[in-house]
Amino acid sequence: MSSLESEQYEKHREAGEILATVRDEAAERVEVGASHLELAEWTEERIRELGGEPAFPVNISIDEEAAHATPSRDDDSTFGEEMVNLDIGVHIDGWLADTAITVDLSGHDDLAEAPGAALDAALDVIEPGIETGEIGGVVEETIEGYGYNPVVNLTGHGLGHWEQHTAPNIPNRRVEQGIELEVGDVVAIEPFATDGGGKVGEGSEEEIYALEREATVRDRAAREALETIVEEFRTLPFAARWLDTPRAEMALRRLKQQDVVHGYPVLKEDDGFLVSQKEHTIIVTEDGCEVTTRSR
Repeated sequence: MSSLESEQYEKHREAGEILATVRDEAAERVEVGASHLELAEWTEERIRELGGEPAFPVNISIDEEAAHATPSRDDDSTFGEEMVNLDIGVHIDGWLADTAITVDLSGHDDLAEAPGAALDAALDVIEPGIETGEIGGVVEETIEGYGYNPVVNLTGHGLGHWEQHTAPNIPNRRVEQGIELEVGDVVAIEPFATDGGGKVGEGSEEEIYALEREATVRDRAAREALETIVEEFRTLPFAARWLDTPRAEMALRRLKQQDVVHGYPVLKEDDGFLVSQKEHTIIVTEDGCEVTTRSR
């Protein structure tokens, strides 16, 4: 049995197959007037129906938002004539797949297409020994060819066991110092395009968290929440709405104050600009790469 046929890679592939199905089905449910919360909950439950678990909360990023936006427990937002990015993850026993797609309801066809073209161009050049900086150059040139800017302070990334973001980072622009990809690397290639300046900043909203460290906490509600986090989510990101322990919101605040969990603020371009996104998970093979999240 070759190393790429081991149980680890089979679970990566299984996660990717589930994810490709769910991504395509979720994208079809994005329409004007549909509920953000209902879509997120439907998508997360659909992952479970197909035999996986969400690797992180479904990200639903609108217009200038680029990442880390997920509905709150009582969110009543609905889709308008906007640019919508869906970023979804699945894991099987901690082995991950990660994908994203832009569903454009705003009429900005070229901007919506740019990251997909950049992703295809990046996949064409991936092989063992290629440097991550060279992949970034291909992404940058393709997006600029559409007349837009890559988001340079967001990157693709490796996928570890129970870890959503590991080395190597895959930049969305050319950099001189890169890391060579090797056979067996599992990475997410994740171009972002924008009609803005190409750098996102942190907003004030925060609905996604992850465990920073295990600790003894005195507050009962915080202790119960921490037990749930450690048992159910381990080190993977989770949504505040996933916690059904008593006084969950207050418990999360206490855990954050004690640096037991950390939050992920929504990342945004400046107001008035749009961000689009496309992402696949790949396994680097001897003669190129295997895309685990491609539609079947």
